[in-house]
Amino acid sequence: MKKSIVSAVTAPLFLVGLMATTTSYAAELPVMTVYKSPTCRCCTKWVNYMRKQGFEVKAQDMKDLKSIKSISGVKREFASCHTATVGGYIVEGHVPAADVKRILAEKPEAKGITAPGMPMGSPGMEGPRKDKYQVLTFDEKGISGVYANH
Repeated sequence: MKKSIVSAVTAPLFLVGLMATTTSYAAELPVMTVYKSPTCRCCTKWVNYMRKQGFEVKAQDMKDLKSIKSISGVKREFASCHTATVGGYIVEGHVPAADVKRILAEKPEAKGITAPGMPMGSPGMEGPRKDKYQVLTFDEKGISGVYANH
């Protein structure tokens, strides 16, 4: 019963964020909504990074992100610590701003993009090393493809 209550509350919030067409006029970019844990420092770092890259970001702190990931169709192997919506796309994890701007400009037939896991050296995950990682597209069926190599 508790799970259905959580879903009933979070689903409308998520859908509003996904469907939002509000534009940030200063940057000419759609407003981004980020669903994140209130205690995750790397999520907060990614939100601040995206703001510095010209996005207007609305952060929604949530204790349980499973319902958002389920609603958005993010499979377990594509998951990261936060989920964002922007311009009708899902952005999962520590995706660089250039890739988000690219998907918004190119408008491919994809549900979203993801930087699976939490790759060291990606935006918000800066540290002593920078690992190679890929940003992937994914569709309604969960089929993915390489969108960018970093």
